[in-house]
Amino acid sequence: MKVSVVIVSYNVSHYLLQCLDSVKRSLRGIESEVIVIDNHSRDDSPNLVRRYHPEARVIESLHNLGFAKANNIAIRQAKGDYVLLVNPDTFLGENAIGDVVNFLDSHQRAGAVGLMMVNADGTLAPESRRAVPTPMTAFYKFTGLCSMFPKNRRFGNYYLGFLPWDSPQRIEVVSGAFCMVRKTVLDTIGLLDEDYFMYGEDIDLSCRILKAGYENWYLPARIVHYKGESTQKSSFAHVHVFYRAMLIFFRKHYSHLAAIISVPIEAAILVKALSAAVVTTYRKMKKSLGFPYPSHVTSSMEFHCFGTEATIEACRQICSTHAIIAHFHVTTDTTYIYNVVNGIKRQSVIVLDPSSLGFSTVIDILTTHSHAPVTLGTYHPSTNSIITINDIIR
Repeated sequence: MKVSVVIVSYNVSHYLLQCLDSVKRSLRGIESEVIVIDNHSRDDSPNLVRRYHPEARVIESLHNLGFAKANNIAIRQAKGDYVLLVNPDTFLGENAIGDVVNFLDSHQRAGAVGLMMVNADGTLAPESRRAVPTPMTAFYKFTGLCSMFPKNRRFGNYYLGFLPWDSPQRIEVVSGAFCMVRKTVLDTIGLLDEDYFMYGEDIDLSCRILKAGYENWYLPARIVHYKGESTQKSSFAHVHVFYRAMLIFFRKHYSHLAAIISVPIEAAILVKALSAAVVTTYRKMKKSLGFPYPSHVTSSMEFHCFGTEATIEACRQICSTHAIIAHFHVTTDTTYIYNVVNGIKRQSVIVLDPSSLGFSTVIDILTTHSHAPVTLGTYHPSTNSIITINDIIR
């Protein structure tokens, strides 16, 4: 078997089903298996997968095991030459998996490969390519110098901003949102480190791949990381888990500097945690006063829906039910869609149907608009819902 796809899911059933739709298309012609391990979701994810994607094997955990441990359970059962770890809140272009397989087949020293990740507004996600966070690289990231000078080889090294986006590049860290690894490499270096509950395990794995003498690569094939922007990165839970993961990494890989590094990282955790508490309190106050809450901001935007007659009729009913201002275009003509999208002047959601357009075409439309103020929505016919970065609208 060529590829084993492993997806860890936790309460994201609609995104998961869309991800599986794209994975199924991207695996055409490739001998493969798909394993979904569910971390005790409360949204009926396992049964929905069995209903709409019976080709996938579902493993149901009795507890939330975290990202690393759940992946490892599935990887131990994987039979493919290559193991693809992919987040459920992504979707892939039709050629994405085939492009990576061909690259790995022809580059025997490549241990892991990642792809170009696109945010829901069409911008490129900088975490598509990263460097190993040495103490100095991490310092430039924490102090904001990386953001100020993204293309500088020293200050911008964390995201490797000086590398071109449109060609294969050797990198150091492959994102866990899409990471295809040789099974023989995993057999050699071991699986994901389960000390990491969430965040950091991809950095640790990439670092061990490099230390074993293999290469990590970035390819310009594209995927959409749908919820990357909506993660509440200012929440206390995110801050605590993310910075604790960084501390685990430094203590493991830079143990000789542990005493020096621990104090500033602990201080960063405290500062970020206090900031998160302030932001959370502010949001609760805004919500109690009736101001729009960030997780529901898309419902106040203008929608532009494109698709077949059946798709548009379904979108019309959904928008009517939720009093969403929308414009409906019965068309799958990409030139027409490009022209309409490029003419949008106010913040809007463009709703596209991957089942009729294709996932690659949806990504093309999203990434080639002329800086129009839009974010992506997709219509999912199986669940009769519009999926946006913040909301599932039915």
